[in-house]
Amino acid sequence: MAEDGYTRVDNPMEIETLLETLSEPGGASLQIGEQGEPMPVLLADLQAGEVLEVDISAVSELAGELRQGKAFRLLGQAQGKLVRTPEMTMEHCRQDDGRVLCRCAWPHRLEVLQRRDTFRARLRLGMEVSAILRDAEGNRAQGDLKDLSLEGCRLELPLSATNLLAEAPLPLDIALSFPDGTHFQARGRARHRRADTERQTLTAGFQFEGHGPEQERRLWYFVREIEQEAARHIEGGEATRPPSPLFQGPAGAEPKVGRRGAQGYATPMTRRLAHVAGYLDTQLLDLREGGEIDGVQLSRHADRLLRLHEEDREGLLFACDALYGESWLVGHGLGVAVRLLDLVGRDSVPQELRKALVASAMVHDLGKALLPDDVWQSAMPDDGGSPELHEHIALLEARMGGCQWLSTAVFTSVVRRISERLDGSGYPAGVTGEVLGELERAAAVVDAVDTLRRPLGERPAWRVGAIYRYLLDLEQAFDSRWVKRYIRRFGLYPIGTLVRFDGGQLAWVQGLDDDGRPSRVQLAGGVESSGEELHTVLGDKALEGEVLKGEVTRRLGEPREEVRVAKVATEAADIPN
Repeated sequence: MAEDGYTRVDNPMEIETLLETLSEPGGASLQIGEQGEPMPVLLADLQAGEVLEVDISAVSELAGELRQGKAFRLLGQAQGKLVRTPEMTMEHCRQDDGRVLCRCAWPHRLEVLQRRDTFRARLRLGMEVSAILRDAEGNRAQGDLKDLSLEGCRLELPLSATNLLAEAPLPLDIALSFPDGTHFQARGRARHRRADTERQTLTAGFQFEGHGPEQERRLWYFVREIEQEAARHIEGGEATRPPSPLFQGPAGAEPKVGRRGAQGYATPMTRRLAHVAGYLDTQLLDLREGGEIDGVQLSRHADRLLRLHEEDREGLLFACDALYGESWLVGHGLGVAVRLLDLVGRDSVPQELRKALVASAMVHDLGKALLPDDVWQSAMPDDGGSPELHEHIALLEARMGGCQWLSTAVFTSVVRRISERLDGSGYPAGVTGEVLGELERAAAVVDAVDTLRRPLGERPAWRVGAIYRYLLDLEQAFDSRWVKRYIRRFGLYPIGTLVRFDGGQLAWVQGLDDDGRPSRVQLAGGVESSGEELHTVLGDKALEGEVLKGEVTRRLGEPREEVRVAKVATEAADIPN
């Protein structure tokens, strides 16, 4: 293989076939010197193994240089490949009936470069190349390279990356890291994607932009090495072929943990909830691309969420806080759906209404994805917001045509009126408490609590105690009866909260007694102090501590304070900038 990626062809039959293809009209060009401009010519006569005759009538001005012995190449495309001859010289030029014909010796080798868009070097099982996707804001997603070409690549990413793709109209930075430590960076724009909610993955194709000769040379080298390594992995492949150096780790280095091995979930329930989050992630992207809410998928995932709640309500409540890496709108939709169901969806409520409640809550704020971020990220629960903010409800409703199975009454309460307030200061209609029913009053409280518990824009997350005081002080806007019911149901230290106890130990609240006090906790692991905030990896190590049941205060003392947590997803080794 030449340094610029071309591969030598010596087989006489293949050479003849390629040149015959170039002999078609428009099939060949002639280039004098490495930097010369290719000029159109016609291969007029092919005498295999002996002579080539080239018609240069269209560029007869080149005849003088060729007669002087200037070296040239013939170039063209054949069988989806770029083809070129080695440097040659003309032996004789003549005129025949107005045509300028030049003869040269038959080339006994050619050089080819596979460059068609459909040609991609695919990585096979056992070949791992990690990839990191970044936008201009520093948001990122980590995944795996699946295939590579000169034109682009295909990555497999976690489903949460749908938010990154949706919010990145400009090209993204793509960084690849090969097992031997080789790094490569490029800019690429997403052209297509396919989600797999069961595997929690998103496969996205990217087209490279703005790359020059040096990047192209490196890409072709990677493509060739991937092809060579893949030939060793296929069944019946060339196992005796030497391995590609790209896929040989540094001597003595420990094997790298790939993305799937590194990304853990705090609990099995968190992993199951991630399937529902994955659906909402892809639904967000569909909305931003002009699509509608998929009524069938919404129904399916509402049923799934109901089953999870029936199996283990405390485990599901914990999973809502332990699920990291999702967009704000997805996390908020799930948080409101689970806690509203837990607050008002008692067994006495018919199943179809509970399902409608969960489905409506999951999507109630997705219309905000169709607005500029600064419009909705700056609003507070007691702030009616701008007229532009009010549009998100109508924007969502216009995309709900396939959800006719939803109860209109429940949809009105949980979507249309969740932002209304008792004093008429809410939106979109500004109705007052005389109109608002019990479900919309309850939904408004659940929505406000979850909104303030999550950092949004430049606003940090609030502690639960501060949220309760805030809502109780706004009794003109929020129904204090439902605020107090919420407090009784979820306690001063809700499930999923990280609490510091009198003894100084930190523990995750996993269960509450009838008085709303922690009755089951797990001592925190993987927690690091960082100023006033604590950082933790909510993965495998976060829950390695001892579980205490029923004897929490005796062992740890009274709960002293809630500790704010910045949830950091586990990742494989980063790729340098």
